[in-house]
Amino acid sequence: MNFKDKHVLILGGSSDIGIEVIKIFLDLNWKISAHFNRNSKNLNILKKKSNNLNLIKFDFTKNNAKIESLIKNKFKDKYDAIINLVGYIDNIGFENTNLKSIVKSLTANMILPILIEKNCVKKMLSQKWGRILNCSSIGIKFGGGFNSFNYSLSKHSLEFIPNNYKHWAKKNVFINNLRIGVTDTKIHKRMKKNLQMKERIKLIPIKRMAQPKEIAFYIINLVTENNSYMTGQTLTVSGGE
Repeated sequence: MNFKDKHVLILGGSSDIGIEVIKIFLDLNWKISAHFNRNSKNLNILKKKSNNLNLIKFDFTKNNAKIESLIKNKFKDKYDAIINLVGYIDNIGFENTNLKSIVKSLTANMILPILIEKNCVKKMLSQKWGRILNCSSIGIKFGGGFNSFNYSLSKHSLEFIPNNYKHWAKKNVFINNLRIGVTDTKIHKRMKKNLQMKERIKLIPIKRMAQPKEIAFYIINLVTENNSYMTGQTLTVSGGE
């Protein structure tokens, strides 16, 4: 198979990490389909520079009875790799959560991405090559943050790897999880001056946040031909936490 002709689907492509991942894939000459919800400014800048980038607008938080048919229509291409970077955060803690908010987070961060992967893995199996990576959070190792119960619960659920992966592995289709540590993204940039964030960084053995480019490096290595033997694993890149 010609690796230069591969097609990657990036869910949550407008995130800071997603943008860095896209830049690397563009350099590798992969075709890219980048999903976004609202923020497309940086994606549009990259799209003007390359014909290999296709943008898909889709809101994973919408409650729609025809959601399954919609995702099949939106994400119907043949993808060689899928990276799930979707990260819907509602800032709701355990004491204030309810059925509606839990279901909304689970749907956006776990259920819909898994349904997309389920639909796309069939083509990966037929061509005997595919890579799937679900990006989780180091926070779930510690029970999540004070105001991120629903987010942490959904990311914890996302880490479930179905027994089917053993069958997929025989056909060179790999699935892994990546727990990502505190990263210098837009959300954390706004919190840098906050005393609580400064104390949080002190808990990291390396004593600093990760940079989006650093995280992108690990993601790329797990979803390209560089990964020739690893599947069914949950890995952590968190500065030693």
